[in-house]
Amino acid sequence: MRIRTSNSSTALAKMEPAEKRPRRSDPSPEVRFTKLFINNEWVDSVSGKTFATINPATGDKICDVAEGDKADVDKAVSAAKEAFKLGSPWRTMDASKRGNLLNKLADLMERDREYLARLETLDNGKPYSDSFNIDLNLTMKCYRYYAGWSDKIHGKTIPIDGSYLCMTRLEPVGVVGQIIPWNFPLLMQAWKLAPALCAGNTVVLKPAEQTPLTALYVASLIKEAGFPPGVLNVVSGYGPTAGAAISAHPGVDKVAFTGSTEVGHLIMQAAGASNLKRVTLELGGKSPNVVLADADLDYAVEMSHFALFFNQGQCCCAGSRCFVEESVYDEFVKKSVERAKRRKVCDPMDKSCEQGPQVDQEQFDKIMSLIESGKKEGAKLECGGERHGDKGFFVQPTVFSDVKDDMRISQEEIFGPVMQITKFKTVKEVIERANCSIFGLAASVFTKDLEKALMLSQGIRAGTVWINCYDALEAQAPFGGFKESGCGRELGEYGLQQYTEVKTITIKLPQKNS
Repeated sequence: MRIRTSNSSTALAKMEPAEKRPRRSDPSPEVRFTKLFINNEWVDSVSGKTFATINPATGDKICDVAEGDKADVDKAVSAAKEAFKLGSPWRTMDASKRGNLLNKLADLMERDREYLARLETLDNGKPYSDSFNIDLNLTMKCYRYYAGWSDKIHGKTIPIDGSYLCMTRLEPVGVVGQIIPWNFPLLMQAWKLAPALCAGNTVVLKPAEQTPLTALYVASLIKEAGFPPGVLNVVSGYGPTAGAAISAHPGVDKVAFTGSTEVGHLIMQAAGASNLKRVTLELGGKSPNVVLADADLDYAVEMSHFALFFNQGQCCCAGSRCFVEESVYDEFVKKSVERAKRRKVCDPMDKSCEQGPQVDQEQFDKIMSLIESGKKEGAKLECGGERHGDKGFFVQPTVFSDVKDDMRISQEEIFGPVMQITKFKTVKEVIERANCSIFGLAASVFTKDLEKALMLSQGIRAGTVWINCYDALEAQAPFGGFKESGCGRELGEYGLQQYTEVKTITIKLPQKNS
């Protein structure tokens, strides 16, 4: 049996119509909010401390942002608890009204789309065209998707034995702590906020210290949309202080985190040592990207390039272990190197930019260290491997061939524009090698053979498997990992389950009638 492949070279998001494409890219958007957002008010941190957020394209400071810590988290949790009290405006609001507010938030983001895209690129370094066309598009779709769910969250009646009426009720978990990463600040904020607010929870959110600016601006839109005070609170700050305080806080009923597996372990420990709060984690990955000999090779090369290099390689689900069937391996490597050499690396505000800088100096140094380890351990450096330019945190698009499974670049999450290509002989072999990892977030297969596609998709232990595509991520479909790539799911109906509690209510009746 054979299956068709698409001719498209992009999977994450379709391009917007011409009238919605970015018209300009002012390199220095005004930063409007730098304080903490607690109880619908902008406040300084209790300590008065601030920290600098850096433009990764230049290495220069953009501005100073309030540095929250435990004292500020305490204030934010108190505001969230007050907003969640029985009889509060938020708890008594019609579920459909919560959906209206989420739709209003999406409408305000649409209004300010160009500004948000520029602010995202300034603080994160991703290409402006990606911020505008991909990140903002998927962010608004996520809020609108969950807006539609708000009045469709309901329980069941259950015919238990005896003269009883038994029913279930789905209630919000309560105060939710959310800690989001720096690679997709707007989109990851939506993945967390939308289902939590849809289900009626209140939130204390900590953006990544590298990229706090768009999260703070969205907080201003939350207020403008009409969400009651205390429903969303945003505390910017560092992981070991503000993030740790959220994870260990006895007033937080659930914590959701996207980030490294190392920090995921710490959050689980903090949750267990405090009040056994519920935890969902979306963590690291080292996703296998399998190319069979019968695949459309040019298409597989382009999609494998996209799978690895998109967002400067800073994707938890990047196709960072590329397995290519032996008979087409040499040709695949040649074409992949040619494509990497054509990749345009430049100022991310340039609308023709394909690749911007890494997010900060720490990430840049980590990538360069792993590139050096690849060279020392015997992988063949086909192209790249050096810094690009003389300012900012730019890395050349890099391709290694002849990579062995025990090399660091094959085992560790690089989170950068470094492609590793290795060969395999049989489907059985590649399944075993693909599963030889602590991670299990995503995988992909390129083939025209349906039987092999199904065999691989069932055999590889990963939360998402894409066939003849990559990064086909939409709000309707769940996303999350196996093994040390996390627990729980985000997006879709499954994502709502993480933000609701099931309550059973049983009523004694004089007589039961069928």
